[in-house]
Amino acid sequence: MREFAADWETLKSTDPEVAGAIASELERERTTLRLIASENYASPAVLAALASTMNNKYAEGYPGKRYYGGCEFVDVTESLAIERAERLFGAEHANVQPHAGAQANMAAYGAFLEPKNQEQKVLGMVLAHGGHLTHGSPVNFSGKWFTFVGYEVDKDTEVIDMDRVRDLSLEHRPKMILAGFTAYPRVIDFAAFRTIADEVGAIFMVDAAHFIGLVAGGAYPSPVPHADVVTFTTHKTLRGPRGAMILCRDQHAKAIDKAVFPMMQGGPLEHCIAAKAVCLKEAMQPDFADYAHRTVRTARALADGLAEEGLRLVSGGTDSHLALVDLQPIGMTGADAEKSCERVGIALNKNAIPFDPLPPATASGIRLGTPGPATLGMDEPEMKEVAHIIGEVLREPDEEAVGDRARARVRDLMKRFPAYP
Repeated sequence: MREFAADWETLKSTDPEVAGAIASELERERTTLRLIASENYASPAVLAALASTMNNKYAEGYPGKRYYGGCEFVDVTESLAIERAERLFGAEHANVQPHAGAQANMAAYGAFLEPKNQEQKVLGMVLAHGGHLTHGSPVNFSGKWFTFVGYEVDKDTEVIDMDRVRDLSLEHRPKMILAGFTAYPRVIDFAAFRTIADEVGAIFMVDAAHFIGLVAGGAYPSPVPHADVVTFTTHKTLRGPRGAMILCRDQHAKAIDKAVFPMMQGGPLEHCIAAKAVCLKEAMQPDFADYAHRTVRTARALADGLAEEGLRLVSGGTDSHLALVDLQPIGMTGADAEKSCERVGIALNKNAIPFDPLPPATASGIRLGTPGPATLGMDEPEMKEVAHIIGEVLREPDEEAVGDRARARVRDLMKRFPAYP
């Protein structure tokens, strides 16, 4: 009897179209340089857990307190995920059930805030300055259901002005203060946010989706000692499956758990939770710390290399896994830069920059990240090479010879550092 039921040959015979798309995606990942800051490579072990029969089990509730029978083995993997998350991050409580980062944030808001209560305000980072859709964007549930007050980066330094954050907090007396980013390259002063939150009696929440893997590897400051609640996705720098988790202090555990289930979602995705347990175990190994520090080191090398190519770095550089680049000095839009790089096998994304004169769909900037290259083992020399390739392509996007040369260099790089060899 086989111990693992997923079967590639069966998929190919049952649905060759889906199998073909999956195979093509693997080939794309093997030949494309992944510089999208929110993407990474999950290990074969994580992917195996995702493709397991844990997919078949309904398990509403929590380990030991389920609404269905037959949960003894999903209880094992979910308990492992909880214990490992608490140990890895030094947290008092962990909920590993949220299906996505947006849902983790929704649960955190639901635990502490009343929808449509305009007296309960949330202070969060403006989307255009590096925040996330779920940090109060008017097109998102967060902006539709909750009252957000936005803070921005300083126009000159392009970093968060903590004096301004304090002034806004004293003015609006928010129920919650939110820190975290999707396109902010600098370290966040969590202690300063905690001090301000205490001054106004606010809950302090951190959305650590982007940098939590760096925290696990000791390459970025941990928000856990300072925050009441920390949400994060598991598929970015943590190199796990698509999904999310919530860490919180013991005093908030019941409120968080009730906000996840039954308020927000029903049956948890137990195959994803098994994969989360696997990625957390991987993050506890010594080589994960090497990867985390390499991620930051390569991001800085890439940023420095792009500056040498004549591109302007927002805030002057990076302390994390990503760099935000202003393309206005070379007269190119982010959308055009994204397409030019895609043509030569480099995946990155257009991104608004602070005080951007262009709409988000066009944007004046690009966002680049190095979690993927760092996972493959690339280091500073490779990122210097990548910066030179990008510089050439963006300066001469219509030159066929430049594109051919860049494409060949990218292919060679991916052969030297193969994905899923």
